[in-house]
Amino acid sequence: MLIGVDCRLWSQTGVGRYTRNLVLNLLQIDKKNNYILFAKPEDKIDIKIQISKLKIKNSKFKIIIADIKFHSLAEQTKFPPLLNSYTLDLMHFPYFSVPIFYRKNYIVTVHDLIKNKFVTGKSSTLPFPVYITKQLAYKLVLKNALKKSKKIIVPSLAVKNDILKTYKKINPQKIEVTYEGGLEERLRVQNLKFKVPIKEKYFLRVGNYFPHKNVKTLLTAFKLFIGNSKNKNIKLVLIGKKDFFFKEMEKNVNKLKISENIIFMENKTDNGLISLYSNSIATIVPSYIEGFSLTAVEAMSLGSPLILSDIDVHREICGNLAFYFNPKNFYEFYEMLIKANNLTLLERDILSKKEKEKALQYSWKKMALQTLAVYENSASTNSA
Repeated sequence: MLIGVDCRLWSQTGVGRYTRNLVLNLLQIDKKNNYILFAKPEDKIDIKIQISKLKIKNSKFKIIIADIKFHSLAEQTKFPPLLNSYTLDLMHFPYFSVPIFYRKNYIVTVHDLIKNKFVTGKSSTLPFPVYITKQLAYKLVLKNALKKSKKIIVPSLAVKNDILKTYKKINPQKIEVTYEGGLEERLRVQNLKFKVPIKEKYFLRVGNYFPHKNVKTLLTAFKLFIGNSKNKNIKLVLIGKKDFFFKEMEKNVNKLKISENIIFMENKTDNGLISLYSNSIATIVPSYIEGFSLTAVEAMSLGSPLILSDIDVHREICGNLAFYFNPKNFYEFYEMLIKANNLTLLERDILSKKEKEKALQYSWKKMALQTLAVYENSASTNSA
């Protein structure tokens, strides 16, 4: 088959990381099919560099420039003709934003339904009328993608269930769960070479500051935690992009008067992040909703104890290997901070070993193999 992959988000976090790991693993395991990677011009060199590092002989891929912005009119009008100019047997959109007028065979990856379940103008910097218009467009594009795709790939059973509850006409057999991966083994092994630039004990939280990430509740719980004199020197390390939502969160930090205990960092390299995970008291994921939880899997792979919001996907991915709390209850959150901080060395060691074993269930190579099977099966099945 000739398979197209939309790589326009290659350099981004989130969907970009998924796309990179999918493509790089597919090119290593698939000896039969040919691939066309549709990418932004600024990503072409990096794609070539990353693929060259794999040292694959006779790799059958081609990079085609698709300088077309996501969620734009051009995506709907210019992208389909570009795709149609190649005799693709199958197109994979690793994100829900599928051109409505693209009529050929495709599969789509839907990472979550956050925009459906967490509808609030507070999650956007746009004027409210514009936000509502884009929200309606999102629902139209997503519904079309789900309906017309040959297969739907999701990163968890939780997302599959969300889709089936929201879009009741979708055939459950059309949805395939392919769990994502974590950090590569070679990177985990290297982590001892990198020192954490923090002398004090600290909790770690990684990710953006969108409202559904629930950082506000984390800050409230942490203020209560450091109110105890024996915890007054413990830090909270927050890693994420310094954007509009960061500025809003920073205001909350100042309002709570806890800035001396907060360490802000922008996105770290994998090696730096590994060191931060490994030496933390615990890694915290307080979100109201997630599609998967790369942060949780990465933390488990490095033996960092987890403090997680008690949502379906966290239970699905991490089982009983975490301190769970109601994401709406800051006092319950505070109690989990205490429990994690009070782990003995023996308790932490036992938990760490269980986490690392659990993390082995999740790998990008395994995900790519499952995705390849979806490609092959979709070639012989009809859309539901």
